[in-house]
Amino acid sequence: MQTSTSFPKSFASDNHTGVHPAVLSAIVDANAGDAPAYGGDPWTAAMEETFRGAFGPQATTYPMFNGTGANVVGLGLALRPYDAVLCPATAHINTNEGGAPERVLGCKLIPIPTADGKISPDDLRGELAAVGNTQHSQPRVISISQVTECGTCYTAAEIERLAGFAHEHGLFLHMDGARLANAAAELGCSLRSLTTDVGVDLLSFGGTKNGAMGAEALVILRPELDASAPFLRKQGMQLASKMRFVSVQLTALLTDELWRDNAAHANAMAHRLAEGIADLPGVSLRYPVQSNAVFPILPEKVIAELMQRYLFHVWDATENVVRWVTAFDTTPEHIDTFVADIRLAVQGAARS
Repeated sequence: MQTSTSFPKSFASDNHTGVHPAVLSAIVDANAGDAPAYGGDPWTAAMEETFRGAFGPQATTYPMFNGTGANVVGLGLALRPYDAVLCPATAHINTNEGGAPERVLGCKLIPIPTADGKISPDDLRGELAAVGNTQHSQPRVISISQVTECGTCYTAAEIERLAGFAHEHGLFLHMDGARLANAAAELGCSLRSLTTDVGVDLLSFGGTKNGAMGAEALVILRPELDASAPFLRKQGMQLASKMRFVSVQLTALLTDELWRDNAAHANAMAHRLAEGIADLPGVSLRYPVQSNAVFPILPEKVIAELMQRYLFHVWDATENVVRWVTAFDTTPEHIDTFVADIRLAVQGAARS
């Protein structure tokens, strides 16, 4: 039975998209006969080899169901019961994971205010005063998002400085890479150049937002952190019995750099959207467009009118900032139609 909706193209999230045909085809191809469960299948072995090719021979990869699970399991590998995670205040682990790190790991998150979702060593130095003080949780992990929740990208040099700072002070660097593909596509570099080569220790690799049906991965780039991973993944309820269907999605994205094609297209559509509204009076951007997200400040009446016809999120209601997200299947026609409606709404609000 097929169903259809009357919704126009969603700009709320790249989670709203369907599955890329190549990923869907890979799932169908894997659906042939029996195979060992829990990762003992040839598709998972192939995925592991593919990820070593992308991130280096020391990388170990664990497919998981969702990004929250990958973040929690990954952070758990580095944390002791009295430790803390330093992260931007906007970080997904701090704002959008229902308190999962605190509840599951029993750790403390220390949110750092930022202007654009990015933190630097200078933002973190003051937190190191807690080291050795038994009255305070001990900083142990720095966690960053690439791209950030504000749609901004860390450059390789910025990540390397953070990693150097972390390692100098006995800390680990964790990356929530839900949209790592978009950052690499925007910066014109490899996945490895933003992770392995610049000192990232733990990576949550995002597939779902980049065209997968439902596939994320924990990639361990520091081998000494790997020993507990199989056990924590099981305790974290992230061990798939029919893992081949998760693994093949990840392999499909990394094959012939499909991840880059998908991310580059999504980014291009975001830039097209931003350019389409650049000359509108009373409209400005809160953050620069560096990925597949646009954060405009709009008149309140415009937001209300557009939300009657389009799906998107209000990012900051106090300043009328909204978030529009594009995806691998967003077309130029989707953007042009949306821009035309935005322009009409702004013009209508100006007359009223």
